Amino acid sequence: MPLLLVVIFLAGLIGAAQQHMLPIGIVGIYLTLSLLSFIAYAIDKSAAKRGKWRTKESTLHLLALMGGWPGALFAQNVLRHKSVKASFRNVFWLTVIANLAILAYGIQTGAIDMFI
Repeated sequence: MPLLLVVIFLAGLIGAAQQHMLPIGIVGIYLTLSLLSFIAYAIDKSAAKRGKWRTKESTLHLLALMGGWPGALFAQNVLRHKSVKASFRNVFWLTVIANLAILAYGIQTGAIDMFI
């Protein structure tokens, strides 16, 4: 189900950009931050396995809040990393909700256009 959410969200963003409902740059931002989030999760998972320096949870949450949550959600499911710890997941879903609320506000008010 979470992977379906990622696909639907990204397809919706791309569709909205094609219909000129939002700037194409927003799609680029989400894709770039999602890739960075996935990489951050992969690095953290590798570090956890090797007992090395770990990525701060706050860094992972900040990436999600900024728009990398699709990549983070994909990483949680594919890499099976950060997918069990309830406190992490609760904050993660709050970042998703906050990001979507900011995106919706930006679209609704037209404020999103001044960033791109």
